[in-house]
Amino acid sequence: MAANDSSVRVINERVIIVQFFITLFLCINFLLITVFFMKDFFYTTMRYIFFALTLMSDCVILLMTNVLLILAFFGFTMPMSLCLIVYLAVSLYTFVTPVTLTAMTLERFVAICMPLRHGELCSTRSALHCILIIHGISALPDVVVLSIFFVSASHSYYTQSSECSVEKFILHTWQGHLRSAISQFYFLTMCIVIMFSYFKIMKVARAASGQNRKSTWKGLRTVVLHGFQLLLCLFQLWCPLIEAAVLQINLMLYITVRYFNYIMFILSPRCLSPLIYGLRDEKFSVALRSFVICGLYKKQSSKL
Repeated sequence: MAANDSSVRVINERVIIVQFFITLFLCINFLLITVFFMKDFFYTTMRYIFFALTLMSDCVILLMTNVLLILAFFGFTMPMSLCLIVYLAVSLYTFVTPVTLTAMTLERFVAICMPLRHGELCSTRSALHCILIIHGISALPDVVVLSIFFVSASHSYYTQSSECSVEKFILHTWQGHLRSAISQFYFLTMCIVIMFSYFKIMKVARAASGQNRKSTWKGLRTVVLHGFQLLLCLFQLWCPLIEAAVLQINLMLYITVRYFNYIMFILSPRCLSPLIYGLRDEKFSVALRSFVICGLYKKQSSKL
C-alpha cells in the first residue's frame, strides 16, 4: 500500500513538473510570436517567417500533448472520431517542425553560399509557398497511415470511446512498420540536407575573411543547432519501440521511461527554437529586449 501511495505521489509530481515547463515554454513562445508580428522586417523575411512557423508548430504540439497527458492522468476517454482530429494535428505538426528546420538550413545555405540569388529565392512570396509545401510534405505520412486505417476499421470503431493515442490508429503490425519506415526515410533525407549544407557553409567559412568570416561561422553554428534539434526529433520516433519493450518488463519502469522521453525528446527540441533565434539572433534579441523593457516601463508608469 505504501509503495502504491509513493508511486502515485511520484506520478503527481511529474505531471506538475511537466505543467510548469509547458506553461513556461508557451509563455516564451507567445512572447516571441508577439515580437515577430510587431516588426515589418520580421514578417517579410524568410528565416523569421520560418522561425515563427516553428514557434506556432511547437505551441500546437505542446498544447495537444499536454491535453492528452492530462486526460490520461485523470483516466478520461474520448470518441475515436474526436481522437482522429487530435491525431491529425499532433502527427502533422510533429513533422512540420523538423521539415521547417531543414528549410531554415537551406535558407542559410542560400544566404551564405549563393548571396547574389538570396533575394530572389528567399522572398516573402517564396516563404509563403514554402509553408504550403512544408505542410504538404508533413501531411504525407498521415495520408498513408489513415488511408490504411479507413480501409481496415469498421464503422463501429469510430463510435467507441477510449484513451486517445497514436497506437489506436495502427491496426496492423506491418502498418506500424510502414509508418516507422516513412518517418525514418524523412529524417534520413533531412539529415543528408543538413550535412550537405553544413559542409558547403564550412567550405565558404574557411575561404571567407573579416566580417564575412564572422557572419559565415555564425551561420554554421546555427546549422549545427538545427542539426541537434533534428537529432532530438529523430529520437522521438524510436521512443514508442523502446517504451513497448520496457512495458513488457515493468509498468513503473515504463512510466519512468515514457516521462523521460517526453521531457527529452518532445519538450527539449521545442525549447531550442527560442534559444537559436530569440536569444542568439541580434536583431530579434534587440526587438525582444525593447518590447520587454517598454512593457515594464508602461507597467511602472501606470502604477504612479
